[in-house]
Amino acid sequence: MRYITLIILLFSLTVHAQESKQFTIEGKIKNPTTLNLSNLKEFKSLSLDSMVVFNHVMQRKSSIKNIKGVLLKDVLSKIDIETASPKVLSEYYIVCTATDNYKVVFSWNELFNSETGKHVMILTAFDANPVKNEKGNIALISPTDEATGRRFVKGLSKISILQVN
Repeated sequence: MRYITLIILLFSLTVHAQESKQFTIEGKIKNPTTLNLSNLKEFKSLSLDSMVVFNHVMQRKSSIKNIKGVLLKDVLSKIDIETASPKVLSEYYIVCTATDNYKVVFSWNELFNSETGKHVMILTAFDANPVKNEKGNIALISPTDEATGRRFVKGLSKISILQVN
């Protein structure tokens, strides 16, 4: 009985650890920041009706509907980067990490100097189909990617702004 109680306790801690109600922004920035769903309401909101999530071999993995979110680049534009010159920003990259440690990477220029940056969203609400228990309330996706599942971060927990050495 004691072992069953311990297993249930560990399972509940694991499930709770995967929820994402907030995320931090850290790295080569002046002030590390934590944002939650309330903070994200301060940014211009975007909506998408639905989108299909494809895996790396372009097979339909799932779909999401009633998508609401904000642009990643809008959020990052409010962060003070530690750099001597804007020219150096071409050396920066952004790592978005999920609660399960899944990571995706964007270059600074990809977000701020290409069409991709006009679409990468931090999701504040969405419905998964088929209905499953996603890893958190905050997610990130790049809707213009062909294999959309490759950069679908469910349970966004951290954004690291780093510089190539």
